[in-house]
Amino acid sequence: MENYLEINKKSWNAKVEPHLKSDFYFVDEFLKGRSSLNSIELELLGDIEGKTILHLQCHFGQDSISLSRLGAKVMGIDLSDKAIDAARDLAAQCGTDTEFICSDVYLLPEVLDRKFDIVYTSYGTIGWLPDLEKWAGVISHFLKPGGRFIMAEFHPVVWMFDDDFAKVAYNYFNEKPIIETYEGTYADQSAPIVQEYVMWNHSLAEVLSSLIQKDMELEIFREFDWSPYPCFRHVEEFEKGKWRIPQFGNKIPIVYALTAKKK
Repeated sequence: MENYLEINKKSWNAKVEPHLKSDFYFVDEFLKGRSSLNSIELELLGDIEGKTILHLQCHFGQDSISLSRLGAKVMGIDLSDKAIDAARDLAAQCGTDTEFICSDVYLLPEVLDRKFDIVYTSYGTIGWLPDLEKWAGVISHFLKPGGRFIMAEFHPVVWMFDDDFAKVAYNYFNEKPIIETYEGTYADQSAPIVQEYVMWNHSLAEVLSSLIQKDMELEIFREFDWSPYPCFRHVEEFEKGKWRIPQFGNKIPIVYALTAKKK
């Protein structure tokens, strides 16, 4: 899939403006100090005061800026140039020293020459990448010895279902690229945009074995029967800030999170 980067960059550039205006990203409250980080990742991050963090696939930087507000020195990267422009603007308005680079994950070692205490990624990131072994290699490359990789992500079981969660429509395993056209966006279903995108499903075995093969030692692995975001269709909030798919209740995992240490 040669041109997947071009297709996905166009798709993510189109999302930036509607996302900035959406309730999903609560930009006004964010500017006043509200954090975009959830309990799932905050527990794994712990005290990050003074730590250096590389945030992969940061969109327009809310998590990156939230990490800066906790005292870390943060570098966010994203494929979308419009998202990175918005991230720099947001950081300036928030008064943080968060840095941002526009880059494809795989090309990052060619444009950034630094090592970090933590590499961080979260929610809806790895599905945009075809090759997880290469991805794990980039993570390992940027971590200092003893540094930690921290990840929170939607569970691959969720990606097996169609958008209405009525049937199993996709393979759990990374069989081939998924090429589709989508109206609106997860942050605003009514947004007047229609975009093509290319994605890949990645099983848990693929994620974990990729990291292990690149000198990473798994420390913590957790699964959750709820999402901190109402980003799927027909979800319901059963506790404040926790959403589930009603017909599945607590029967399926929706999110997983992990930490791995660079040997």
